[in-house]
Amino acid sequence: MPSRSGVWSFGRLLLLAAALGGTFLLFFGVALRVALRARVVQVPPLVGKTVNDASQTLGALGLTLRIDPTRRPDPNVTANHIMLQDPPAGAAARSQRSIRVWLSAGPRTTTVPELIGQTERTARIRMEQDGVELGSVSEFRSPDYAADAVVSQDPPPAVKAPKVSLLLNRGEASVTYVMPDVIGMDGNRVSDALRAQGFRVTITGSQPYPGIPPDTVVRQQPQGGFRVAASDPISLEVSR
Repeated sequence: MPSRSGVWSFGRLLLLAAALGGTFLLFFGVALRVALRARVVQVPPLVGKTVNDASQTLGALGLTLRIDPTRRPDPNVTANHIMLQDPPAGAAARSQRSIRVWLSAGPRTTTVPELIGQTERTARIRMEQDGVELGSVSEFRSPDYAADAVVSQDPPPAVKAPKVSLLLNRGEASVTYVMPDVIGMDGNRVSDALRAQGFRVTITGSQPYPGIPPDTVVRQQPQGGFRVAASDPISLEVSR
């Protein structure tokens, strides 16, 4: 029959083995979690970078680059530079994972249409139909070209470009005159004089005014002192 001391020694050995086993499992679990965490990295921002720069950036983190064959136009990203990435910047990724990117084809380009000689409205409609953006618009006034017509464009027609700038002629500035005060004058004589200068004059009748001879201007529109152009209508109201 085994002695009590022998049984006690065997029990101590079992307890020691269990303690050592538990310690090993604890440290093994911690080491495994640290190792797994060490393999997780943060995806860096790649948008705007070239393929070479992106490859070097990812290689330093243990990641690889995968380029999608489809290229998309983007007015804000230079051609052959990365315009989109998956997963996005800041996401967590394990080492050796591939980061998919799409390259920009640059701004969308189309053939610039012929716009010289067209009105501004027609030119804008044509550009919208052809997918061409409007760049800067410069203006000047000259009697040598039609009013509101495109005189020049940059770039010229048939060139592939994303946008075009226009030079417009706004026409010669209209001449204006100061409207005279004609109240109290003979309406027929006033209207004949104004019409001789190219103005559009309308005479309307009114009720009799005691003490005022017939056909005398009693009201006018515009009033004296206002500036008028030859195309502006002038109305005179005369007494009867």
